[in-house]
Amino acid sequence: MLTAIICTYNRAKYIGPLLESIAANDLPKAEYEILLVDNNCTDNTREISETFAEAHPEVSFRYTTEPEQGLSAARNRGIKEAKGDIIVYIDDDALVDPHYLRDYAEWFSAHPDTMACGGPIIPLYETQEPEWMSPYTRALLTAWMDYGDTPREYPKGRFPGGGNAAYRKSVFEKVGYFNTELGRKGNSLMGAEEKDIFDKMHALGMQILYLPTPVLHHIIPQKKLEKDFFDRWTLQIGMSERKRTLAISKTKYLKRLLSEAVKWGGTIVLLCYYTISFHPAKGWKLVLFRYNVTRGLLDL
Repeated sequence: MLTAIICTYNRAKYIGPLLESIAANDLPKAEYEILLVDNNCTDNTREISETFAEAHPEVSFRYTTEPEQGLSAARNRGIKEAKGDIIVYIDDDALVDPHYLRDYAEWFSAHPDTMACGGPIIPLYETQEPEWMSPYTRALLTAWMDYGDTPREYPKGRFPGGGNAAYRKSVFEKVGYFNTELGRKGNSLMGAEEKDIFDKMHALGMQILYLPTPVLHHIIPQKKLEKDFFDRWTLQIGMSERKRTLAISKTKYLKRLLSEAVKWGGTIVLLCYYTISFHPAKGWKLVLFRYNVTRGLLDL
């Protein structure tokens, strides 16, 4: 059985369409459940969920709450409550394709060595993509991910996007739950909780694969494209990495600082490329991204 988990905090605007897109999946209803984890919502998420449940009695739908604020705590609640041996985390501001759940279920059934996998994440803008957007900032702000048309291992240093990731439930028995010191809490934009899990999985030699067909469409509102959000998000990426690596060891943190220096070199190269290609705004946005991440890493 598969459990589709939606962890949510005040995203009522998107919950109804997301639930409908999951219910429209072609995986037999008896083979999956939907578990919504309410992380202290103050909007009408519960009412919308109840309306969905009444309209779709054929779908196994459960609504639970997690009083400890934070995405990691909500994800951990989902693991504890899930009845399925396959867990699929779906962002609360997204839509999924009709064969989304079936693709995950069939892959895990046919490939017992796969312990986790993820699929493409395609941005769905409520407005339009700004001119300064490059593939690098797109991946950063929208979680855009597409590694081709065939199943494969993720490129070095990459891993499934947190909003479109599937695991065998047994993974968490071996590596532990999500670190509640990491990840979003309320309006905070801290992260790195998924990277922490995948690093532990890699250390145990667990197979993590990219699948091309379980596509998730991530809804991007205008506020995520504004400078204030960009600055806060990129700064807290650095802060999250500082906290994550220091929790492992000072050596791990120093290695992360070294990799940041290397990334600065790549950023300067891209700035030059975009400038001579008459797209300087793309390059300078990457410089701002790198600057903010470095500030967070150094706690400046």
